Amino acid sequence: MVDFHGWSMPINYGSQIEEHHAVRKNCGIFDVSHMTILDFEGEDTELFIRKLIANDVRKLSEKYSGLYSAMLNDRGYVIDDLIAYRMDNGFRLVVNCATRGEDLRWISSKVRDYKVTMEEREDLSMVAIQGPGSVEVLKNFPAPIDFLKDKKRQQGIFKDDIFAAKTGYTGELGFEVMLPNDRAIDLWKRAITEGARPIGLAARDTLRMEAGMNLYGFEMDETISPYECNMGWTVSLEDKERDFFGRESLMKLKESNDLKELVGIITDERAILRQGQKIHLEKENHARGVVTSGTYSPTLKKPIALARLPKSDSKYCFAEIRGKKVEAIIGSPKFIKEGKTIFKERS
Repeated sequence: MVDFHGWSMPINYGSQIEEHHAVRKNCGIFDVSHMTILDFEGEDTELFIRKLIANDVRKLSEKYSGLYSAMLNDRGYVIDDLIAYRMDNGFRLVVNCATRGEDLRWISSKVRDYKVTMEEREDLSMVAIQGPGSVEVLKNFPAPIDFLKDKKRQQGIFKDDIFAAKTGYTGELGFEVMLPNDRAIDLWKRAITEGARPIGLAARDTLRMEAGMNLYGFEMDETISPYECNMGWTVSLEDKERDFFGRESLMKLKESNDLKELVGIITDERAILRQGQKIHLEKENHARGVVTSGTYSPTLKKPIALARLPKSDSKYCFAEIRGKKVEAIIGSPKFIKEGKTIFKERS
């Protein structure tokens, strides 16, 4: 067990590698109750949420559907990444526990100008069931979870105080369930009885790395714009009159042409890529980039990493590891999706 931002959490339940493969091949269950759940209601709720985040919740035409977004500071950099859901009488945001304090300070300083109430749902737990076998694992669980199998990704359902959505952090088919604290243990036990395997922090990290999913403090922070952490697609600019926090600064950053990009890299050498290691582009002697996250991929059986580099057409790079330059191939910042390799080398 380790301290994870005030939560006592298991690194693994016996074997990180076995837990990783369980999610890719069958089903794993994660206790993610450390995530912060915020509910917003009131006359100005949609107006405020459209101002608060860079994506536009007007896209959510269906209740209980969600979208991924960034919450930006006034300089156009990322305070946090989150998922926003349209609920019956407002919106629900699920934000990171690592940034809970800053998130609440930022939101509280802005919401006071709107007719909106914010409630932190400490009465709710959050459980993720991930993997190709997740539908089978949940088939006998009481509604509404079983009905999710017919939903599209990012859609959800709410009934009997249970909110469940077809979302996750692993690159696999799966679900995230928010439910009263006193009902979470029953869900956990039922899922394990049906074949789900408990998954610790270590496998959670290798799974999200293979899926190319960001981790706050690694791929993004308050000095990084969405365009530098593969989140440009979450910035909605269609409504030119929607002036979300940080928009003006973000547009200036975008126009500067000085932004770096987040890429994926793979090496065949026996060396693990780690956060902070310097990256040299091909045919250059000075470091131009940095590894943001790195690990050994149990699925690919190779070291992989996400790295922030200057925009270029370079096809390979070199990572500095203990004084040695390790060659790596540059490609897309995603490696695995639903058990299949999707990494694309630069051509």
